[in-house]
Amino acid sequence: MFTPSPNKLYTMPAHFGESDHNQQDTVPNGWYHDVTVIAVPYITDREAIARYLPAGFEPTSVPVITVYYCCNKQVDWLAGHGYNMIGVNASVIFKGKNETLEGSYCLAIWENLTDPILRGREVQGIPKVFADIPEHSERLGKLATNASHFGHKIVDLSIKNLTALSAQEMTAMIQSQLGKDHPMACRYLPNIGVDGAALNEVTTFPSESFHREVFVGEGEVDWHSLTWQQNPTQFQIVNAIAALPIISYLPSVVTKGSVNLTLTDRPTRVLNV
Repeated sequence: MFTPSPNKLYTMPAHFGESDHNQQDTVPNGWYHDVTVIAVPYITDREAIARYLPAGFEPTSVPVITVYYCCNKQVDWLAGHGYNMIGVNASVIFKGKNETLEGSYCLAIWENLTDPILRGREVQGIPKVFADIPEHSERLGKLATNASHFGHKIVDLSIKNLTALSAQEMTAMIQSQLGKDHPMACRYLPNIGVDGAALNEVTTFPSESFHREVFVGEGEVDWHSLTWQQNPTQFQIVNAIAALPIISYLPSVVTKGSVNLTLTDRPTRVLNV
């Protein structure tokens, strides 16, 4: 008879064993060795974004939406395989019972591979869904990509007029984010057979990025409004984000480097609202 151990990590179907079993025990599971990021931030309406934040959260005084794309290659826990993602974060302040954190609240992440979608939803509480996301193109100094589902566009993302940052400028950029690098999300799991939530909790899932190159430029985001017939499982997500006003763009960024998702001193955890 299968009995799960309370000291091991399982994902469904759990009865086949722990999900972190590694054929090469010397390989750390948290490293993404080759990551290209395009991040396009813009100022939006504070009241408009507040309606999507759960209890304990409020938008920052200058509410910023950041739409970002990651091309993830050489992922350790995927045995070197990779995937692409496009996510949407809102700048927030979390005021819980025991702590106050400034960081980002994940509204949604689209990924083009099932494995990280399931792991992110079950283990970290990140609201991930599927989309077709091609690897970014680069032509005449412009980087671009997009996401689509059922053959219908969700969003187009691009950046142009790139300027490389010096080592000193890269250091200053990293230091400006100190104390604000708290990514947060809500893990909501519905009841089975009846309405309501079996689980509804807020999580934080820190990571650490290492930049080899950083460029700043002019970014642009183009959301596509969708009908139920075009995208029956996601149209309400896309249309809600598309309706958030783009008041003004902030400087956009391209980074190339690596990311570590397993931080022993800052593990993924549930926040006390």
